[in-house]
Amino acid sequence: MTENQTDEKELTEEPVPEQAEAPAEESELSKARAEAEDMKRRLYSVTAEYENYRKRTALTRSQAYAEGRADVVSKLFPVADNLDRALSSCKDEATRQGIQMVVKSFEKLLEEEKITVINPLGQAFDAEKCEAIMAAEPESGEQSGMVRQVYLKGYEQNGKVLRFAQVIVTK
Repeated sequence: MTENQTDEKELTEEPVPEQAEAPAEESELSKARAEAEDMKRRLYSVTAEYENYRKRTALTRSQAYAEGRADVVSKLFPVADNLDRALSSCKDEATRQGIQMVVKSFEKLLEEEKITVINPLGQAFDAEKCEAIMAAEPESGEQSGMVRQVYLKGYEQNGKVLRFAQVIVTK
C-alpha cells in the first residue's frame, strides 16, 4: 500500500466509529429523557397526594373543633331548661327581669354558634328531630300524630341535631 492509500483508508475508517457512537448517545439521551419524565410524573403525583392530605387533615381538624364547641354548648342546655322553668314560675318582677337577661345572653350565645331551637309545636311529629315521651288522646279537631306540647326544647346546628326535642304527641 502506498501512503496515499493508507491515509484514505484511515480517513474512511474514522467516520465509522463516530457513527456508531451517535446511536449510543441518542439511546442514552432517550433513556435520560424517559427517566426525567418518570421523575416529573412522580413529583406531580407526590405533590398532589400531599395537597390532598393537607386538605383532608385541615377539614378533619376544623370539624373536630366545631364538634368540640357544640359539645360544650350542649352541656348548657339543661341550665337553659332550668332558667325557662324559673322564668315561668317567678312572681317577683325584678327577679323575672334578671332571669330574662340571663336567658337573652344564652340565646345570643346560641345565635353566635349558629345553633337554632327546634320548635315542632303544632307540626306533624318528625322522628328526625323529636323524641316522643308521651302520647295523648286528640282533642276535637286535632289530627293524629301532631305535636301537642314541647316538654324540652331541641337544638340543632347546621342541620345536625344536638338534642332532640322531647314532645307529647297526639295518638
